[in-house]
Amino acid sequence: MQLTTRLRRNRASEGLRRMTRETRLDVADLVYPLFVHGGDHNEPVASMPGVERRNVKDLVRECREAFDLGIPAVAVFPVIDPAHKDEKGSHALSPDNLLFRALSEVKSAVPELVLIADVALDPYTDHGHDGMLTKDGRDVDNDPTVEMLGRLAVKEAEAGADIVAPSDMMDGRVGAIRAALDAAGRTDTCILAYAAKFASAYYGPFRDAVGSAQSKPISKATYQLDPANVREALREVELDEREGADMVMVKPAGPYLDVIRAVREQTKLPLVAYQVSGEYAQIHAAARAGWLDYEKCRDEALLAIKRAGADLVITYFAREMAEASKS
Repeated sequence: MQLTTRLRRNRASEGLRRMTRETRLDVADLVYPLFVHGGDHNEPVASMPGVERRNVKDLVRECREAFDLGIPAVAVFPVIDPAHKDEKGSHALSPDNLLFRALSEVKSAVPELVLIADVALDPYTDHGHDGMLTKDGRDVDNDPTVEMLGRLAVKEAEAGADIVAPSDMMDGRVGAIRAALDAAGRTDTCILAYAAKFASAYYGPFRDAVGSAQSKPISKATYQLDPANVREALREVELDEREGADMVMVKPAGPYLDVIRAVREQTKLPLVAYQVSGEYAQIHAAARAGWLDYEKCRDEALLAIKRAGADLVITYFAREMAEASKS
């Protein structure tokens, strides 16, 4: 029998493959996460090769260079001195909060760069959880935490954040933050909701980077999503959208491509996926052991996230991807 349909024809050359490619990853699709600390010198993060805790001056320089490379947005995460931490995360609202100074200086130096600030208390609490604890210390107290998160979001917006991103997974926090922002006249500040944030084992290197390891025997599974659940994730997305989220996120990205696809099919909001620290670290580790081709696996992992339906990808690979696109 003579074949009339030969799908390999469209794969015969690089030119044909480029012409028929269904999914494209552009630098404009990337968000660059950065860590800032209050020291004078940058500190490498041992579990995340190539990633540093930057001082404010170097953070500003890195942001300017990222913008010049075409990266549209950065997410800034503060590394808080343990001396400023307490059980309630009080330093989050202090005028001396390092994050506010960092946001202000970056926005002043690179005004067109979109700044994203996490809204959560884990960098500020001495127990490493994303909120204040109940009186008996056995759980995270939802409603007082939400009230504090609303105040933090307003201060982040006032410091220069274009987007505030509640990552705590408390119930009702998106609506409370929207109300707080609007009451403060910050109606133009976007909310990127960590709508489907799973209780994942892939966050370890990030917690190392910001120093937010838990010291209380409370599982984050009491507020973050069960990795087994997709329908529950869709309910979280629906609620956050109803409460006023402008964008929604799935975190982690690579192990949850099915969730990204399911969310994409449900919402018309911009969809962000966070390729988290553990995903980044495992590609580096396998490549250093000689088991994987670093660049090909990096690119394939990011393309898969985009193919699953993400509009934007938060990734520690952002700068090198931008540099590769220029070469």
